Amino acid sequence: MIEILSRSHDNILGIKATGKVTAEDYETVIIPKLDSLLAEHDRCKFMYYLSSEFEGFELGAMWDDAKYAGGHIDKFDKVALVGGPKWIEWSTKISSLFIKAEVKTFPLEQLDEAWNWLEG
Repeated sequence: MIEILSRSHDNILGIKATGKVTAEDYETVIIPKLDSLLAEHDRCKFMYYLSSEFEGFELGAMWDDAKYAGGHIDKFDKVALVGGPKWIEWSTKISSLFIKAEVKTFPLEQLDEAWNWLEG
């Protein structure tokens, strides 16, 4: 399940993932919100907050994520990943080599620090 975080504003979008993230979450929440944001702003900043209740991604969600990121490779200024298992942190760091955005990972307890970094 995906929830838009209330601290999102202007060209900054933060989402919170709980349970299993599905392709439907991408197709009905994440992608429309990012498309709307990018229609108003040339570039954006994005936070993916994987809460302690996060259980993983369905294969379709991972495909939608990769497809969207690949098609918008130059549209992100900063990407913050907060929480999640080590394999997601590692894959995020590897993915950062292929996008133009600054990418930074934060432990679960540093949500405020992640927001401050995005807003800076």
